[in-house]
This record gives sequence, C-alpha cells and structure tokens, in this order.
Amino acid sequence: MSTEYKTVFASIDDYRKGGVQCLNEDPKRYAFSNLYEVAATNAPYDRIVVAKNLDYTIESVRAEGGSDWYVCAHDEFVVAMDYDVEVHYLKLEDESVIDDDKDGAFKLPTNTSGQEMGRIFLKRGHMALLPEKNAYRFHANRPSTLMIQSILGEESIEKWADICLK
Repeated sequence: MSTEYKTVFASIDDYRKGGVQCLNEDPKRYAFSNLYEVAATNAPYDRIVVAKNLDYTIESVRAEGGSDWYVCAHDEFVVAMDYDVEVHYLKLEDESVIDDDKDGAFKLPTNTSGQEMGRIFLKRGHMALLPEKNAYRFHANRPSTLMIQSILGEESIEKWADICLK
C-alpha cells in the first residue's frame, strides 16, 4: 500500500485555514493559529505572537514596504516564509539607547544614525540573524510573511482570542 504526499506551500496571499489533528488527545487542549493568516490580517510590521514558551516567542510579521529601525539587547532570528525580504543592518553610533535588562525588540527614533553594516536578501525559507545591539530594518516590495524568534517585549503583541482557532 503506497501513500502519496504532495507538498503545498502557503503564502500571505494563498493560504488555507488548518486545524489540529490529534491521535489520543482532546483538541480543546490546544490553541492553533495560521502564521500566514495572521500576517495577512494585521498591519505591516506588527509583531503578533503566535507561539510562546515561557518568555520566548515566535512572532508573525507582515513585511510591506520599509520598516522602522529596531534593536534588541539579545539575538533574534528572522525567517522569510514566502516572498523576498531585505534585512538592513546598522552599527549604532550611540548604544546607550539599549537597555541590557530589557527583553524583546524596540523601535528606534527615525533619526537613528550609525555605520551601515550591509544587508541580506532573504528568499522563501532563508533565515538571518538579527544580532544583539545592532539595529536592523526590513524592506519588502510586496506583502510578505516573516517569522521572528525573540523574547516577549514591548513590540510583541499578544492577541490570542483574535488569532487562535478554538
């Protein structure tokens, strides 16, 4: 008996609502959200928490146009889930704006200055490091989905009742 599987890739503009398939569990014990749907239905660069383990988060982000500059006192990671996204890096001139005791990313003022460190071009499935104490911003020519691994902070938005299937 042969089973044939077909891989289907989703995107911000072509996704299907999923569900939870449990073998010996009660599905009511699980919360489930769709990374692409969350990105499609929220404002650009809102960091919507879609998974959480203690203070660690996975955040769904709609990349569209250019973002503000962000910085974080710890490393973060970003994955392009569907379309091309650029990540620009900046070594801050003034690191005193970074609070080492503060978790999560925060926006920097629009007049942020420093030395350009380069950029990375992400395609579907590519991951980039968002290094601690270095500013970063995103640019996408079309609406795209980003997945960011971080720690819960002031930019993280928890809206479980709105994003989870029950």
